[in-house]
Amino acid sequence: MRLLIVTDAWYPQINGVVRTLTAMRDNLREMGDTVEMLTPEGFKTLPCPTYPEIRLSLVTARTLDGFIRAYGPDVIHIATEGPLGLAARHWCAGRGVPYTTAFHTRFPEYLAAHFRIPIGWTYPGMRWFHKHAQSVMAPTLTVVESLQARGFANVRLWGRGVDTDLFKPGRKAKLDVKGPVLLYVGRVAVEKNIEEFLTLAVSGTKVVVGDGPMLSELKTRFPYAHFAGAKHGTELVGYFNAADVFVFPSRTDTFGLVMLEALACGVPVAAFPVMGPKDVITEPTVGCLSENLADAVRTAAQHINSADCRRFAETRSWRASAVTFRSYLHPFDPARFGAARVGPADAAREPIGSG
Repeated sequence: MRLLIVTDAWYPQINGVVRTLTAMRDNLREMGDTVEMLTPEGFKTLPCPTYPEIRLSLVTARTLDGFIRAYGPDVIHIATEGPLGLAARHWCAGRGVPYTTAFHTRFPEYLAAHFRIPIGWTYPGMRWFHKHAQSVMAPTLTVVESLQARGFANVRLWGRGVDTDLFKPGRKAKLDVKGPVLLYVGRVAVEKNIEEFLTLAVSGTKVVVGDGPMLSELKTRFPYAHFAGAKHGTELVGYFNAADVFVFPSRTDTFGLVMLEALACGVPVAAFPVMGPKDVITEPTVGCLSENLADAVRTAAQHINSADCRRFAETRSWRASAVTFRSYLHPFDPARFGAARVGPADAAREPIGSG
């Protein structure tokens, strides 16, 4: 299979979408497929309002057509609803080329949190974007059912995995703070509901790992919390291993990959009983879900065993996720639109994007 994945979310961003797509690319290549990523790295970009680290591609129909024809994919997957995703959707729809999409992010809820735009105004646009997809891949059964209730068609469950070779119990980051350590990892932004985490009346030290538009404000308002900034790779794993409880305060995430990463390090999770956490924390032996988040933190710290968390995470592999992802793809004949498949030498001279 020769697959093109189109995504507006890519490095230097580090988030659940980027980690998921990287895992799909790597696992599918190991399974023998040819995979290219069409990302903002191949285009001039502008910073996204309120999220300058997110780059919006200045893409033209002619440029996109040249990239796709040069590569000659027989499968196209559109991962995001940004400028590249819109351009790829237009290209496929105009030529009758089948494609699949994914629902990674609840943009209507994020826009409501940032700009108070009613979700009833924005979900029709999301439904329009995905309506011609052969499969709309969603990360949890709760998201699948939510989208179906909003009139989305062809919604399929595509679970996530975790890299248990990287995320595992081991060396701890050196934190000169009073325990227990309560950890949050992710974007520091309003939709993540971090303020609720930082105001919890619980003992210990709250540690925030990540960057985002609210970082400076929260540092000023909560001087007794420890803000570590963005961490990656083994350094990030060290912060997970230094934690006694991982706290996930978001009410809007579709999944929350960081919860699986915490569990893989043997760290129990405390979260609200909402979409995302309900689909990840499916056993009471690995986390506590409660509308009283402080109680959830205390319960997780006192009653959950680290070994149970690790065993749970070991059953969630990226390879299984990649197999499911692959089963939903829809091949087509690239000769239908005159594509000329490039050889390895040509591909090396003129890469489509990153990957």
